[in-house]
Amino acid sequence: MAVGFTPTYNENIQVENFTQKEFLIILIETAKKVNWEISYESINGIIAYTNKGMLSWNAEIKIIIENNIANIKSSSIGNEMFDWGKNKRNVENFIVTFNELKSQFNSEELAAKFIEIENNLVSENEDILKLPPPTTTETISDIFSIFKPVEGYFVTPILININIIVFIVMLFFGVNFIEPTNYELINWGANFRPATLDGQWWRLISNCFLHIGIFHLLMNMYALMYIGLLLEPHLGKIRFISAYMLAGLFASVVSLWWHDLTISAGASGAIFGMYGVFLVFLTITDLIEKNARKALLTSIAIFVGYNLINGLKGGIDNAAHIGGLIAGVIIGFVYTLFFDEEDSKKLKLKIAASLTIGFSLISFVVYSNLTNDMMVYEAKMKEFNDMEKMALEIYNQANYLPKEDLLYNIKDRGIYYWNENINLINEVDKLQLPDEIHERNAKIKVYCELRIKLFELLYKTVAEGTDKYKIEIGNYNNQIQSLMSELK
Repeated sequence: MAVGFTPTYNENIQVENFTQKEFLIILIETAKKVNWEISYESINGIIAYTNKGMLSWNAEIKIIIENNIANIKSSSIGNEMFDWGKNKRNVENFIVTFNELKSQFNSEELAAKFIEIENNLVSENEDILKLPPPTTTETISDIFSIFKPVEGYFVTPILININIIVFIVMLFFGVNFIEPTNYELINWGANFRPATLDGQWWRLISNCFLHIGIFHLLMNMYALMYIGLLLEPHLGKIRFISAYMLAGLFASVVSLWWHDLTISAGASGAIFGMYGVFLVFLTITDLIEKNARKALLTSIAIFVGYNLINGLKGGIDNAAHIGGLIAGVIIGFVYTLFFDEEDSKKLKLKIAASLTIGFSLISFVVYSNLTNDMMVYEAKMKEFNDMEKMALEIYNQANYLPKEDLLYNIKDRGIYYWNENINLINEVDKLQLPDEIHERNAKIKVYCELRIKLFELLYKTVAEGTDKYKIEIGNYNNQIQSLMSELK
């Protein structure tokens, strides 16, 4: 079972008694026999793609003839880490078919077939199989090199390293390895509407480098590495980092607009943005070879679709995913309007600056027009707590205050403050608050009403000098304790 960031399997075939031209024809006929789509032919070999349908696993196959040996290499097209032996079976099936076919052609037939394709072969000077430039994927040959910036894969490893370093620093300061608490996440810069709208706008960016446990980090970093390998070589440093940061910002703003109390953290919004950019490039441009494009489009669509559907379960910030994806599609479309891999650095900076200004303005407008009713609610609830404490002071006064003063405090302080708290709850219930807060407010109001009834009985008890209300008082106390436990 092959495993890696791009699972591959390769094996060699001896040229035996055939000339290189004859051997090439047998390779081509074998590829046709196993239903591969050949996209590249030269005297030195072929590049082909499996064609198992849009929703099936597919692979790219390179066959290079050199020194009387043909190397067959099958590589997965998609974002899996494991191929479960599919690349090996691919190669083995080809070799079995090759051995069956090689005895079915004589020299005259092979020569005739070569004449038919000779004019379509890539010339020696342009043959990428003869002098193949190392691709970005091939450069990332071991697990440690994914952290090392190289040409064509420069920004991605830096982003991965920053995310990992932030996580390690959090652990050093005692944050839980598996499941950080809400307090820890907010303390370290998560996007949380009451805090973000309270002048802490920087959370819109800081949350993109913060992760909710090791598994969240690993999944996001693998997705980032995969899309970085595919996309950064074409975009370059400036366009890639601009798209990433702007998608992350927009994802945070959409999350802020959508959620009242969700604590949002993670690079997935920005990563979804990069998948959005790549979707545009796959559908509008011809940067990726046609057969590979179909397989990659399917792989990306499945990744995006699965994560969005999975986000419906709850506990996942789908608003950030959708916001990042929308931003990525917009950015990708703008890039394609002016795209050339050899564009000048000046033009790339102009486009990046224009997009930055545009998305920043949109973010500022949304940020400025969002209400921070939760902060208003918290301030009002502090008032509630203060008045509650003043109302409850009568329990400390019962043993030393004269009867008249005690009665005054029960009625004109205790009952008065409970009524004021009911008015306060009615006031805050007009704010734009989450449904669960409105439900909590209703229970708090019942709590205040029970307190008023209790205080009225206490007033009667003191005024009449009797204990005949003892059972009723006990019942109200039980109801109040039960409700307090529920509210906690």
